[in-house]
Amino acid sequence: MCCYSGTVSTRQHGGAGPAVTEVPETSLAERARTLAALGRIGSLSTHSRKVPGFPFGSMMPYAADERGRPAFFISSMAMHTQNLRQDARASLLITQPDEAGDPLGAARVTLVGTAAEAPAAEVRDLYLARYENARYWQEYSDFAWYRLEIEAVYFIGGFGVMGWVSADDYAAARPDPLVEAAPGILQHMNADHAAALRLIARRFAGEDADEAAMTAIDRLGFYLRLRCGEKVHGRRVAFLREVSDAASARAVLIEMAKQARSSGEA
Repeated sequence: MCCYSGTVSTRQHGGAGPAVTEVPETSLAERARTLAALGRIGSLSTHSRKVPGFPFGSMMPYAADERGRPAFFISSMAMHTQNLRQDARASLLITQPDEAGDPLGAARVTLVGTAAEAPAAEVRDLYLARYENARYWQEYSDFAWYRLEIEAVYFIGGFGVMGWVSADDYAAARPDPLVEAAPGILQHMNADHAAALRLIARRFAGEDADEAAMTAIDRLGFYLRLRCGEKVHGRRVAFLREVSDAASARAVLIEMAKQARSSGEA
């Protein structure tokens, strides 16, 4: 498995800031797997049986397995289940929780594939570990376990990074070690250390921003949404060294903030 792509992609949304190069970055496959592992609810799109030719969207709780395949526990009475029984092709959109107040700056992934009933023994414990209340629905005969077999993946990393990921690369990737800690780190940094993020942006990204917000973080670095006057764009900042957990990420961020303050005082 490719652990990181080596440099930040230069593919950007219109109106984004200058391209950034030579900043280590996890692969799109790894970022997609991380988001799938982090998410709990997605938007399931099926082919409408009632209105042929149109997509039908549903809110869908899910749990991703060791290959990143989402499992569902759904009723035969639900419209999306009826749609799937007629046409198994579907997609699941998963979005990153918006910690920076900018939904377009947040990551999202679309998993495309076919959904079919799955053996309860393979998915039940995984799903119930996330949704304890679903245990009560097992008594109803109209509920069944489904799983989406991935055929293609499209990942958008907010400002500046997007692309297709093959099903094989997605399945082979592993979620980032910060997947569970990331939401708390983002909330803490944006709520309590906005000034430090601006200094870090200046010292490590060469950006003198009016505002800086952390939008994503992984073992190799993090992304900032920067506002410079009327311009808003994203930049990636590399960690001083790779991190493996929340404690090591905190230590590196403190070290970078100290270096940024020292540089500013100089």
